[in-house]
Amino acid sequence: MINLINLQSKVKIKAAMEKETDFKNIIRLDSEINQIQDYDLLLERILFESRKVVKADAGSIYITVPVELNEEGTEKLAIKYSQNDTIQKNLPHGQKMVYTIFSVLINEKSISGYCALKKTLINVPDMYNIPPEASYKFNSSFDLISGYKTISSLTTPLISTDEKLMGVIQVLNAKDDAGNIIPFTSEDEVILTHFAHNASMVLQRAYITRAMILRMIKMSELRDPKETGTHVNRVAGYAVDIYDRWAHHNKINMIEREKYRDLLKISSMLHDVGKVAISDAILKKPARFTPDEYKVMQSHTLFGAGLFQDTSSPIDIMSKDIALTHHENWDGTGYPGWVDPFSGSIERTNNEGKPLGKKGNEIPLGGRIVAIADVYDALCSKRVYKEPWAESNVLEEISKLSGTKFDPELIECFFEILPNIKQTQSQYPENAA
Repeated sequence: MINLINLQSKVKIKAAMEKETDFKNIIRLDSEINQIQDYDLLLERILFESRKVVKADAGSIYITVPVELNEEGTEKLAIKYSQNDTIQKNLPHGQKMVYTIFSVLINEKSISGYCALKKTLINVPDMYNIPPEASYKFNSSFDLISGYKTISSLTTPLISTDEKLMGVIQVLNAKDDAGNIIPFTSEDEVILTHFAHNASMVLQRAYITRAMILRMIKMSELRDPKETGTHVNRVAGYAVDIYDRWAHHNKINMIEREKYRDLLKISSMLHDVGKVAISDAILKKPARFTPDEYKVMQSHTLFGAGLFQDTSSPIDIMSKDIALTHHENWDGTGYPGWVDPFSGSIERTNNEGKPLGKKGNEIPLGGRIVAIADVYDALCSKRVYKEPWAESNVLEEISKLSGTKFDPELIECFFEILPNIKQTQSQYPENAA
């Protein structure tokens, strides 16, 4: 009897300690996600931490797509990120999972759609045995495609402070300490609901930041039709993918990696903002530039960098570096070279007295990364003076420029994560609104 009492006491103590640990983790996570400023990276982190707090093996996060952006004329949920520990473990170390990009209607027919429509949490113990009276069903085709069996699921809405639906988090396959798949508990529901509530507030702030940046891009687009929201989103997405691979190879610790990729995602979207200072006669010319016009066009790097003067702001510092140096070449033949963007004074000259080009590691990492991302997207895209290049020709050109225009190490990273590059490309198609 004494041994039984002792055992029960130990079980209660262990449960209490686990609850305390969960509580501390929630407080820590609330603090950490508050530090992330980029909307997309925040979504990715929210999904990761949501799975972690309820011990879920997999999951997806969806965002709402407004009616005006859908041909169907109704609101949708679009998958933004998907994660799966089981599938990830079977990939080479450092390689990111590629997942299917799809959307679902906000209605009662799917679990995520029902959750969004009713703005309510749904806990399904067994996806293959949903009660027949339930209006929502489970689409098992994704299990067949991936070879991964989904059993338990927990789905909760992301609601803004003004009660608007921002998206949905769906976590899958809760696991016990032995690795067995189990249903999500009522405690999991409380934990995930709390986390989703706090995450929604941070997500709302990040959304406003993203909207402000895209308005700046829209201003550029009014001047330069090539500078579209989809273009800058693709470039920023490519840039983060390339950096992630570089950081993996260079064993950058996770804290530093998270901070850098957050700054890079935002700053790389502003790489060409200096084009607002270029005259329409040059900027909107439907043909290639003359040498004199090209020289004027090059000044957009200085104008762009000159916008970011707050030396105490990490975002301003990186935005300045990228705007200034994303046209520098690895071999020193790029522009604008060693010129101070604020005063316009030349800091280093060549034999002709012109600005000496920056080369190699003199070019900040962000500038070297965005150079690749920007050229890749430009070659893949239609312009008034050219059709998009065939993918094989684009990749051949990128490879050929390694060691002259581009950092060879980063080019290796680019080709290693090409499937992820293509995935980002599909998220932001050229004809998207």
